[in-house]
Amino acid sequence: MSHAGYIRPLDFITGHVEMSHGGGGKAMAQLIDELFMQVLDNPLLRQQNDQAAFDIAAGRMVMSTDSHVVFPLFFPGGDIGSLSVHGTINDVAMAGAQPLYLSAALILEEGFPLADLQRIIHSMACASREAGVPIVTGDTKVVERGKGDGIYITTTGVGVVPEGVQISGELARPGDAIIINGTLGDHGVAVMSQRENLSFGTNIKSDSAALHTLVATMIETCPDIHCLRDPTRGGLAATLNELAKQSGVGMEIQEQQIPVREEVAGACELLGLDPLHIANEGKLIAIVPADAAQQLLLAMQAHPLGRDAAIIGQVVEDAHHFVRMQTTSGGTRMVDWLSGEQLPRIC
Repeated sequence: MSHAGYIRPLDFITGHVEMSHGGGGKAMAQLIDELFMQVLDNPLLRQQNDQAAFDIAAGRMVMSTDSHVVFPLFFPGGDIGSLSVHGTINDVAMAGAQPLYLSAALILEEGFPLADLQRIIHSMACASREAGVPIVTGDTKVVERGKGDGIYITTTGVGVVPEGVQISGELARPGDAIIINGTLGDHGVAVMSQRENLSFGTNIKSDSAALHTLVATMIETCPDIHCLRDPTRGGLAATLNELAKQSGVGMEIQEQQIPVREEVAGACELLGLDPLHIANEGKLIAIVPADAAQQLLLAMQAHPLGRDAAIIGQVVEDAHHFVRMQTTSGGTRMVDWLSGEQLPRIC
């Protein structure tokens, strides 16, 4: 500082987060001005209020929030920044909604490299702009060194469901078809491949993506979609068990119809993991009337995020709400909830 009131520009090459960056003073204002405002810039954020006020279209409002603690922070195909944007957009979209706006809250640890923070914020900005869903308000806190783990991000999203669209987890009915939009386990394996104690060679990248444009295409083709859900933590197995319980039905899936990349299957075999339990960040499960399934499948396969879509099973009557899978060997096995965690901090 050369004279009163002057603060040197932030050093995004060798600088680190300091406690003062969360203290509400000049250092915090500088971080906001030189990083967040410049990179995330949009008209609502530019107002610099403690909230964002906006008009909405007619329809039902949808709101979702999600915290992101993935480790490592950077992985093939994405990072915690893009993941935090895609994850919340997808949670809003699973109601059939058009996502409108996001908020972002960051918890930073003292000593976190400003270069990494800059990279993450640029990733968030790129993801939100590509999706057309701006980050319009937010908050930043700094905790003492050793009391965090670099950075945690919580994003909240709001959206609007068009008139006539009713999608919910309790609407699955016996006879409905179960569709997935692509290969399982890409995100989880991409993250695991970067863990120091699980280092192994793979070309798999995370499937992290914003799915709202695919959902819009699906609704246009089949307005009577019953359920949508993205199989994140707990993977396909947890998602189908959640929906079976919510709707009071059973599920039967076919192992040979479930798309899994050879590299993912090989990594899971090496690590003793089940692809059905691996987290995804760019996949969705749709449960739809059987007579609409083929037409919807073709529409999904014509979309860039649904090229590998497949019908993987059907909803059945079952008072126990079990999920069963017909295996490639001709047998049947239960697909149950995961006990504990295969690996922590996947998303």
